[in-house]
Amino acid sequence: MTPPDRLHALLAEPGFLVMPAVWDGLSAKLTWQAGYNTAFLSGSCVAASRIGGPDLDLLTATEMQDSLNMTRTAAPDLLVLADGDHGYGNAMNTQRTVRAYGRLGAAAVLIEDKITPRALTADGKPVLPRDEVRMKMRAAVEAAKDSGILVMARTDCRPTLGIDEALARIELYVEEGADILFLDSPADEDEILRAVEAAAGRPSFAVLSPGAKRETPSQKRAEELGLKIGTYPTGMISPAAAGILAGLEAFRAGKANADIALPFADFREKLGYGDYDETAKRFNTDTK
Repeated sequence: MTPPDRLHALLAEPGFLVMPAVWDGLSAKLTWQAGYNTAFLSGSCVAASRIGGPDLDLLTATEMQDSLNMTRTAAPDLLVLADGDHGYGNAMNTQRTVRAYGRLGAAAVLIEDKITPRALTADGKPVLPRDEVRMKMRAAVEAAKDSGILVMARTDCRPTLGIDEALARIELYVEEGADILFLDSPADEDEILRAVEAAAGRPSFAVLSPGAKRETPSQKRAEELGLKIGTYPTGMISPAAAGILAGLEAFRAGKANADIALPFADFREKLGYGDYDETAKRFNTDTK
């Protein structure tokens, strides 16, 4: 089965699906080793790791595709839902993005309705007119047929245009053939319920990391509300940043490692040194 086929089958099974947010080969590999079948290649995590900066439309399509390639190489069996952001341009750019992600083996791609480049501020997410959004989603779904990649359609219009417009866009996405639906920044549980209803039986995705201005239910409550997939963009990269800071403080204190560091042998095992040596035996010319 292809990655999209495997993800489609997984989404048909009962239960809530947690997709850890990954950003590179190591985070993808550790996620797979921990027993997760799926992951979300998060634009905010990639922005933090690649440019050391915020997720404010600064990443390029090439950088995201390179990150996708890293995750797929390090954990080839991990099903990756990859952030395609705004498709990196108009409807034709979006088609290129969807096809590229499909060729790289992503199981699904996220496409959203915001305007880019945004105004020079971190506040708000202006969105495209509804008719233009329809054409962009139509282009994405058409391009997805080449590889079978699933399309996750996201609307960012809730904070600026209100919940009724957001629900109308979800219904539009369903009409155009999107496979997964995503209402960004719901204000409360009622809005989540309404968005799930608008998805008309197709799986709904949610960001469940706390801190931002959105409703963030627990996994149990998310499932009760009808959500199917949840991700935590800050859930692993924030502890990773804390680990880096802990290491720097340990050096300042004259130590070799932070207290939270993995033991040396465990770290080597996670990276696959033993697997490498076992495979390399087949190609070793030293027969003594």
